[in-house]
Amino acid sequence: MKRMIEEVLCRYGQEVTVHLAGGDAAVRAFLQPVTGRQEQVPSEMTGLGAVDGRLWLYLGQTAVEPGDRMTWDGVTYRVRSSRPWSVGETQLYWWAALERAKEAAT
Repeated sequence: MKRMIEEVLCRYGQEVTVHLAGGDAAVRAFLQPVTGRQEQVPSEMTGLGAVDGRLWLYLGQTAVEPGDRMTWDGVTYRVRSSRPWSVGETQLYWWAALERAKEAAT
């Protein structure tokens, strides 16, 4: 099953640059906006300007932890939460919730 996921990511995934403590890595992953009722309006005006409140989903085989960053299509995202998904003893992929880095509190 892990090999099938690798093949799907290779064929259909986007090229994402993951910025880790050990350096940057170009990986294939799925990165897409999370749709939800609270996110029908992609941005809202605040006293500091427009804020994009959308969350993004990362599915990939590269391990990411909260606080890690990744870049896709010229936009940098910060990992809010993440966890590995496994079947039995085999880790298949990582799931992570992302937000645009400029909106993330540092």
